[in-house]
Amino acid sequence: MPRAELDERYSSSAAEPLPWSEAVTRLADAEVYWLTTVRPDGRPHVTPLIAVWADGALHFCTGPDERKARNLRTNPAVVLTTGRNTLDEGVDLVVEGDADRVSDEVRLRGLAAAWEAKYGPDWHFDVQDGAFANPQAGRALVFAVAPRTAFGFDKGERFGQTRWRF
Repeated sequence: MPRAELDERYSSSAAEPLPWSEAVTRLADAEVYWLTTVRPDGRPHVTPLIAVWADGALHFCTGPDERKARNLRTNPAVVLTTGRNTLDEGVDLVVEGDADRVSDEVRLRGLAAAWEAKYGPDWHFDVQDGAFANPQAGRALVFAVAPRTAFGFDKGERFGQTRWRF
């Protein structure tokens, strides 16, 4: 279990650290995430995508020739964010870690089932040659991001900033 720290500089006097279990629930339930990777020249690249929480990590997929996959070949460091696009309610979450390629076919089949359960039959993937396969979308590499550090930004009257160290 990660250690939670409330940053009092950015928190109301009534704020308490957000429990990691609540952050995990919100990470699992979110529908859209923003992935930040680093281009070979050091510039950031940000893109929205879908993901699933499983086995203590966020998982996303991408075509092998997409910008994010090309970036990950040279630098696995990523940031995934999700939350509400509102100022005074909800919780925004930031997960920092390394994107590790998942190629084990048993694990991929479980993740493919999780994708379809969360996003519906339009997101059905078969597993083939250590990747997702879809007749319309083609081949997709799957990556897992286990949090190294995470932040929660609780908004509203009792606003607070929680940092989790793993």
